[in-house]
Order: sequence, then structure tokens, then C-alpha cells
Amino acid sequence: MPPTSPTGSIPPQPTSIPPQPTSSWPVSAGPAPVAAAPRRSPLAGIALALAVVLLIVVGVQAALIVDLEKKVDKTNAAAKAAATDDAARLKALEDRADKLEQKTGGSLDAAAVAESVRPSVFRVTTKYAIGTGFAVGKAPSGGGTNLITNYHVVAEAYEKGEKNVNLERTDQRFPAKIIEVHPDKDLAVLHTDEEFTKLAPAAAVPKVGEPVLVIGSPMGLEDTVTTGVVSAFRTLNGEALMQFDAAINPGNSGGPVFNAKKEVVGVATLKAQQAEGIGLAIPISVVCETVPAVC
Repeated sequence: MPPTSPTGSIPPQPTSIPPQPTSSWPVSAGPAPVAAAPRRSPLAGIALALAVVLLIVVGVQAALIVDLEKKVDKTNAAAKAAATDDAARLKALEDRADKLEQKTGGSLDAAAVAESVRPSVFRVTTKYAIGTGFAVGKAPSGGGTNLITNYHVVAEAYEKGEKNVNLERTDQRFPAKIIEVHPDKDLAVLHTDEEFTKLAPAAAVPKVGEPVLVIGSPMGLEDTVTTGVVSAFRTLNGEALMQFDAAINPGNSGGPVFNAKKEVVGVATLKAQQAEGIGLAIPISVVCETVPAVC
């Protein structure tokens, strides 16, 4: 037991802290704590991957667009070259067709020719005869229209001093006068104050075998159209004539004979009495030599 004091209390015990050993070596408190690395979100990796894929896609698309543009340019160039080549071939074909048409006289479109020229062709009537006449050549200086017909159509009236004749078509009648006659060529010139479309005389002589169209008033039947070909060129009683096989009859005399170009190549004047398909016309060249004013 611990000793007691005279007072019976326990004397205080001395307190002390034992000295700590000292050393010149530093005392380590242990390894320094290491900061934890932040955790990477998985979304960042996905975004990066998508960005890379997008860049690749954009690059591929750009390359495809460039390639497509090159192909389009090549296609356009090829199409342009082909169009130019086609145009050149078409022009060459048209030129060949024109040359062939000039050689052969062309293919006669009877409907088109007739529709174009009929308004310039008339039935010519006097008290004594019926024939055909047509407006042709240049307009006379005094206005109106000059027409050509056969002299034998108006001969009886003219020889009796009657110079007035009638021009008729589609129920219309126009007065005209005989102003010039050439009995030796069987030609007469009529004049009317009316204005009609003038037909064009052909510059070239038609070839044998070339198609022709005739408009006249056979037996008084105006605007009658027949077609055929140039059969031959003849000389009858010293006069040059063109033979053709389009049907004509009394009343056709003085009517125009057309080529495929709607030009007048002759004036129908007579037919063989006991045969078919033998008609004769005064060549337009003879008309122009005889009556220069109408050509």
C-alpha cells in the first residue's frame, strides 16, 4: 500500500512524462498520400469515335461528289459532241436530199401544191368559149393583176372587137380585159383591176419524167386538179411544146402546169383527140420570151 500521510490522506504522486528518445534522423510520417486519377466518362469515348466516323464519311462523300462532278462533266461534253455530230450529219443529209431533189425534180405533194396555187387560177369565160387563166409574174405598173391564157380561148370575142371577159372561181366573178394577144404562139394577156397572188414562172426547164400538176376548168368544172409527169418535148408546126400525161379536156386550155416547187412550167394548150394521156403545153420559157412583162 502506498504510505499515508499523518492526516490520513494519500499524498500526491509525482507525475512525469518519460523523455522521448531524440535522434538526428528525421522521423517519417509514412508515404505521402497519392491523389486518385479522375475516372473518364464512357460517353466521351463514344463521342470521339463518332467524330472520327463522321470525318471519314464526310471525306468519302466529298471524294464521291468530286468523282461524280467529273463524270457529269465528261457526260455533258460527250453529249455536246454527239449533238454537234448529229447536227452535222443531219445537215449533210438535208444537203444530199436537196441535191437529189434538184436532180429528180422533187417529190410532188399534189395536195400542198394545189392548195397553194388554186387561188391564182380562174375559169375564163366569154360569150363564145370557156377556158382557164392564171395570175403570173410581176405586178403591172398601174396596179391590178395580169393573167395568161390561150389565144384560142378568147379569139372569137377578140376578133369581134369584144375585149371584155370574166374571171370566175368559187361563185365569184371578176371583170377583165384582153390587153395583148399573140396568135402565133396561142397566147393572150388579160388584165383585171383586182389584186391576186401572182404565180412564179420556173427558172429551169423540167426534166422528162419529172412530176407535174395541172389545174383548170375541164368542161367548165373549175379548180379541177390532175397529176402526171413530163413525157417528152416536141416540136409541132415549128413550135416547141412540152408533152405530159396528166388528164386535160376542153376547158383546160390556158391553165397552168406546175412542178413540185409550185412554179409554173407550162400553159396547157391542147390534147390528142383520139388518145388518153397525151397533153401538150407551151413551155413557160416561151411565154416569158413572148410576154416579158409577165415574167
